[in-house]
Amino acid sequence: MCLSGGAARGIAHVGVIQALLEAGIEPAVTAGSSAGSVVGVLYAAGLSPSEMLDFIEQSNFLKLVKFGLPSGGLSRLTFINERLAAVIPENDFARLKKPLFVTMTNLNSGQLEVRNSGQLFEVITASCCIPLVFKPVEIDGHLYVDGGLLSNLPVEPLLTEADFIIGVNVIPQVVLENKALNGVIDIANRCFDLSILANSRPQVSLCDYLVRMEGIGEFGVFQFNRYQEIYELGYAEAVRQMPEILATLKAQEVVVASSSL
Repeated sequence: MCLSGGAARGIAHVGVIQALLEAGIEPAVTAGSSAGSVVGVLYAAGLSPSEMLDFIEQSNFLKLVKFGLPSGGLSRLTFINERLAAVIPENDFARLKKPLFVTMTNLNSGQLEVRNSGQLFEVITASCCIPLVFKPVEIDGHLYVDGGLLSNLPVEPLLTEADFIIGVNVIPQVVLENKALNGVIDIANRCFDLSILANSRPQVSLCDYLVRMEGIGEFGVFQFNRYQEIYELGYAEAVRQMPEILATLKAQEVVVASSSL
């Protein structure tokens, strides 16, 4: 299972996981970027979808975000470390109940890095570090930001790990009116979104099935206060597409009860 970045829109991943589990599909390995890494680590740690929603509600992610563009970013994401430590006993990939791959962007080398071992909370925090909104996270002397900058739908780590890959992409591809591009920030945000879409396209083709997230563009990237609605959208879309998912699994002769997704 591969979960894309998308800030608040990533809450839709929880709804998708709920629908998959109800259909008897239990992903055995997960890869995630940014918001997808947060949901991915909660799943890999054994939390249920209802527990994931409780985590989101209690975390109050809105207080992390303050707008502006000072040098180096605005806020540190130490709060995410604290929240993860409250629900995951050990800061170690090896202690998770299911394997997890997480992407982050190394600002020093300009390269994408994929981690699946070692310290856990710091890597998740780095993967969520949106440039110019949050300060880069330092790990082993290097500075890291959002994994979605270079790979927002990190399917490749799963190619040798999974029999069948379900991808979930919560970045909408929409046409904007001129009035929605009426300033430096609007244009910068649009350019960032387009770069994310561009780096996701090659990965989409590697999925055995991509859950289409119709209507996700109605939610802003920082609208964490609408977490219940976003969750319900993800759940409804996955339920609607479940016959296609199951048919694709059957066509590829993947046994649901023991498959890696």
